[in-house]
Amino acid sequence: MTARIIAADRVLPGAGAPEVPDGAVLVADGLVRDVGPRAEVLARAPVGTPVADHPGASVLPGLIDSHVHLVFDASADPVAALAGVDDLDLLPAMASRARQLLDSGVTTVRDLGDRGGLARRLRDAIAAGLLPGPRVLAANTPLTVPGGHCWFLGGEVADHDELLAATRAHIASGADVLKVMATGGNLTPGGPQAWQRQFGADAIALVVREAHAAGLRVAAHAHGAVGVEAALAAGADTLEHCTFIPEAGPAAGPDVRLDLVREIADRGVFVCPTFSRAFDLTRERIGHEAMGPWLDVARVLHEHGVRLMAGTDAGIAGARFDAYVTGLEWLARSGLANTDVLEMATTNAADGLGLGDRTGRLAPGFAADLVVVTGDPRADLAALRAVRLVLADGRAHLPPAEVESRLRAHR
Repeated sequence: MTARIIAADRVLPGAGAPEVPDGAVLVADGLVRDVGPRAEVLARAPVGTPVADHPGASVLPGLIDSHVHLVFDASADPVAALAGVDDLDLLPAMASRARQLLDSGVTTVRDLGDRGGLARRLRDAIAAGLLPGPRVLAANTPLTVPGGHCWFLGGEVADHDELLAATRAHIASGADVLKVMATGGNLTPGGPQAWQRQFGADAIALVVREAHAAGLRVAAHAHGAVGVEAALAAGADTLEHCTFIPEAGPAAGPDVRLDLVREIADRGVFVCPTFSRAFDLTRERIGHEAMGPWLDVARVLHEHGVRLMAGTDAGIAGARFDAYVTGLEWLARSGLANTDVLEMATTNAADGLGLGDRTGRLAPGFAADLVVVTGDPRADLAALRAVRLVLADGRAHLPPAEVESRLRAHR
């Protein structure tokens, strides 16, 4: 059994467990084997187990980005950029983006819309150790109406028969999760608006029944309340965005329906608000004050007991793959405590993705997914940018900045 001990000023196990000062984590064969005070972990470990000490640092569970699109490049027009690249060039670009997420301490991502099954191919290559990257959950192409949101990815269905056939094809292909576009979106010019419903509850329920029978979850893209209501009635497992854009459009500000918020909480449905660096660009365009009501939506959801997951929609315009922490900082700006934001980025996200028995916390028997950062992210989320070491399924990874730092230290 190959084993190593990672020690630091503090271990933050996640899942509400208390901080372990002067703590350590023993990992072996891709799993966490022991967590606790340094002296106790060292005493229980096999004689001669190597110890990596990280003074001034924190060890916490690997971060999770619950909503990414590895096919997009985060440019000003990612749809046009995607149209101009073939699959042969797109797959290595996706691998590079996945590595940027790993550099940021992200050890699990859920890809909610790709082209031609490329995310599955990347998933399998990373799992086999052929490429560095986070664990990938792949949804294949999103299910959408003809000309609907992200139709260009190849998931158009015209009726219930086509919807059923596409759902079964996704399941048979090895998808990890299914994605259905309950409303339109901003990424598709000429398509339904983000607040307009694309599928009714009966159609979404068809997808949910097939997915659940196969042991898979369903993520519903839903901006407007009409989409949220349909996805809830259908039994979707997660709601993506959940911005409550009213029928009058975004200029009117969000119209948060508390009846739906309470239902989301009561049903245990997870929400991924997709806060990201793209919000920086929005602030430049409309000003911070105008963003306030939209930021408040996440706070209202949280205050009503809705479990939120961190996710960035990485790949859309401005949502860069190397800026995961910026999304967390925007969650904090909405009025959420740093400790709550960290739970959204680890334990909550793992539970929402159906991986709560495997990752999202540091405990014996869980995957060795962890990140070592300089400082204490509970005091300042910016500490998460100072990544010293990442373990993803037990595989060690050093971000380029850390490699350069170590090389400078030995010159």
